[in-house]
Amino acid sequence: MILYHGSYCKVENPLLEKCAANKDFGRGFYLTFSKEQAVSFLRTSIYKAIANESISESQDFGFVSSFEFSLIPELNVYSFKSADIEWLHCVASHRTENAFAEIHDRMKKYDLITGKIANDATNTTLTAYISGAYGQMGTSDADEFCIKRLLPNKLQNQFCFRTEKALKCLAFIKAEKIWLR
Repeated sequence: MILYHGSYCKVENPLLEKCAANKDFGRGFYLTFSKEQAVSFLRTSIYKAIANESISESQDFGFVSSFEFSLIPELNVYSFKSADIEWLHCVASHRTENAFAEIHDRMKKYDLITGKIANDATNTTLTAYISGAYGQMGTSDADEFCIKRLLPNKLQNQFCFRTEKALKCLAFIKAEKIWLR
């Protein structure tokens, strides 16, 4: 299986300590089946790197790194089949302190978590949900309203490699330079 990662730089050897903690499924190295989705994430990565002064404001390119993924039996994997209430609570628990602590703690035992991507197009909806714009987070009305707004059938899949054991299942193939022009 081939997976893609978009970034402002080539990523041949992912390092978990460089991964942000408050992502959909927590700290981890994120990849997707969709090369197009990886390209959209590299744009976000470039904007963040410019804001953090990690790269020059003039950088108008990024890289889509591709990896071959080979699942090993001893890997502890959790897969969300759809963008359902459990998925929503998991994403909210990793983006917000003290939200859905039970699911947050349960996810800590997994080396790899897969499920739908809460990307830039859905970020506004998730932010509104977390801030209480749809009602109290975790209530059935707020949950159902948020999920309907996310259009779950249109979301791509993502893979979050959360441990060194999971990263060992990836073999770097190549990094393709992508111009933003």
